[in-house]
Amino acid sequence: MKHFENDGLKLAYVDEGSGEPILLIHGFASSSFYNWVQPGWIPTLTAAGYRAIAIDNRGHGASDKPHDKALYTPTLMAGDAAALLRHLDIGKAHVMGYSMGARITAFLALNHPEMVHDVIFGGLGIGMVEGAGDWTPIAEALMAEDAESVTHPRGKMFRNFADKTKSDRIALAACVITSKEEISAENMGRITQPALVAVGTRDDIGGSPQRLAALMPNGQALDIPNRDHMLAVGDKVFKQAAVDFLKQHPL
Repeated sequence: MKHFENDGLKLAYVDEGSGEPILLIHGFASSSFYNWVQPGWIPTLTAAGYRAIAIDNRGHGASDKPHDKALYTPTLMAGDAAALLRHLDIGKAHVMGYSMGARITAFLALNHPEMVHDVIFGGLGIGMVEGAGDWTPIAEALMAEDAESVTHPRGKMFRNFADKTKSDRIALAACVITSKEEISAENMGRITQPALVAVGTRDDIGGSPQRLAALMPNGQALDIPNRDHMLAVGDKVFKQAAVDFLKQHPL
């Protein structure tokens, strides 16, 4: 992996392929490897003729992991994404984010619209606006000394994933609440770039993709059939729809 610096942090990224650039922003407790490399997104996009650039968000993967929750706002993390594009001398790119990465993508489109050609929001629909439930139990699960003591279903899911990926659980607990800042329906309407919203039909976190897409002037929705929040990430229907969407909106 390569590294750059922004906001006093050393941040890691992957840069593969050639062609039109697409910036990939992973979800909470994940990394560029678990969100984009392992599920096959990088080879899918590079084979389709794109330059795939995937950032490890602050607190995740091979990037620095501060423990101050104030450092995990979507605005700051979108600033990291913008800084990476500037670091690579990329003026404008396609941008795709999954779950928390979708929220960061939305903040990037709002705060740095000149850098974002189009957006793909995966794993997060109307939850972007209305919230995606109470995440306090997830923070508590991450901080629990004994993983076996965690009984909250969603907390257990994220704790097991954090342990599997050998993540910094203190950094993730700092990130989980602060990063869930909601976006008003009015501000979603300010995202005028072409937008694809893709959520699994069994996803109990993201919320309706149709309702979120309807808030944007150029939004469209995709149901990822029979997939929950975790399994929708690498789904072949999602991959094909994303590539088709990118081809319909060339830089």
